[in-house]
Amino acid sequence: MKFLGNIIWLIFGGLTGAISWFLAGCLWSITIIGIPVGMQCFKIAGLSLWPFGKRVVYNGGGMSFIVNIIWILVSGWALALGHVISGVLLCITIVGIPFGKQSFKLAQLALMPFGADVVSSNNYYMS
Repeated sequence: MKFLGNIIWLIFGGLTGAISWFLAGCLWSITIIGIPVGMQCFKIAGLSLWPFGKRVVYNGGGMSFIVNIIWILVSGWALALGHVISGVLLCITIVGIPFGKQSFKLAQLALMPFGADVVSSNNYYMS
């Protein structure tokens, strides 16, 4: 079921989200200081292509908080807004609700990408 969800997601919006994350990563990677930020964008672009079956686990610290603040001001708000609009449009129909949830997951990640790890749902255990 995850595979089918990912294929449908890719056709109906995942590709545009991944391209926007990829472009943000390219822009951040122009400078040496921005390369770690660009690498995180490339990682999230992969998640944006195949979001079903994956979870985001936050374990950030003080440095992640500072970088997230800079990120929100420069790039995060635009990516988050795009994912929220996409999520609202997808949730209009009952069939689109699972896809809207994935879009909202990516919107939250667009606001706080640093200190976040993407793990498989199968490997995630609540402690």
